[in-house]
Amino acid sequence: MDNEAGDSGSFYRIQKVEEEEPRPMQAVVFEYFETLVIAAVIVVILCTFVFRMVRVDGTSMVPTLADGDFLVSTHAFYTPQHGDIVVITQPNEIAVPLIKRVIAKGGDTLDIDFESGRVTLNGETLREDYINDRTYYEPDEALSFPLTVPEGMIFAMGDNRNHSSDSRDAHIGLIDERYIMGQTFFRLFPLTEMGWVH
Repeated sequence: MDNEAGDSGSFYRIQKVEEEEPRPMQAVVFEYFETLVIAAVIVVILCTFVFRMVRVDGTSMVPTLADGDFLVSTHAFYTPQHGDIVVITQPNEIAVPLIKRVIAKGGDTLDIDFESGRVTLNGETLREDYINDRTYYEPDEALSFPLTVPEGMIFAMGDNRNHSSDSRDAHIGLIDERYIMGQTFFRLFPLTEMGWVH
């Protein structure tokens, strides 16, 4: 009986595998450099047209935000909504960008009772779980209430109501929506507080 496994006439075809030649170091360096440049361009585009970094200066947004917090804001396709925290660049006597919360928009009627600290929007008392205290502070030159916000404008206040310069003050007043740099939505620093902001 023949045993094929022991047949001395069988053979194997050996395929030669060509070794890949190493790429020149110059090509490798160029590829990494090209990748870094593309990444840098993407970051610049995102920071210019989509996201911006802002730093909280002061305590007017306590307890939601603290002095020195670093936030991410966006202005791409943004339309102000009630309760949003926004960065305002409208020229005013303070001469610095403001970070405040949108309380009223165009068409809203707002009233503030500085005796009780109650804020009323379109006849409904606002439930403001985010504020540090009721709204008792009335600036020396305050806007007159109740007021109806014109279209294209907002009324904004800080969460630390009794230690905030905001739309209540006639020197700041109503904010033209064109001067809203964007909505803040994420805290980057401090790391212990990193996360979404509302």
